[in-house]
Amino acid sequence: MLSGQLVRRLFSMAGRVCLSRSSAGSGTVGPVEAVIRTKLEQALNPEVLELRNESGGHAVPPGSETHFRVAVVSSRFEGLSPLQRHRLVHAALAEELAGPVHALAIQARTPAQWRENPQLDVSPPCLGGSKKTRGLP
Repeated sequence: MLSGQLVRRLFSMAGRVCLSRSSAGSGTVGPVEAVIRTKLEQALNPEVLELRNESGGHAVPPGSETHFRVAVVSSRFEGLSPLQRHRLVHAALAEELAGPVHALAIQARTPAQWRENPQLDVSPPCLGGSKKTRGLP
């Protein structure tokens, strides 16, 4: 039987949209992605949370969880500058950003901003390798 607290949490989440998209199209959610989702949900109580693992488009081993794109729509962002919003996301994910996550593209919007443009941006293709392998200084 479900506890009252769990039932209330499920009902409060029912109006929110949470998506995961893997650039590899596998549809599987890895442990780093699951932790990112949980921490952002707890810290920001988002109305919309779209999370895409873009690691497959980079020069990393298959199955890596190093490059992510996230769209977080939260009323917590009301009145905050883009920098302040990003700082909230970074604070929630400090451990992941210090460890397994190499890159995180963030779209932090208010509900009104998301209604105007409900799109998760697309990252440019990875050039692969380092500047040394491409012959750049």
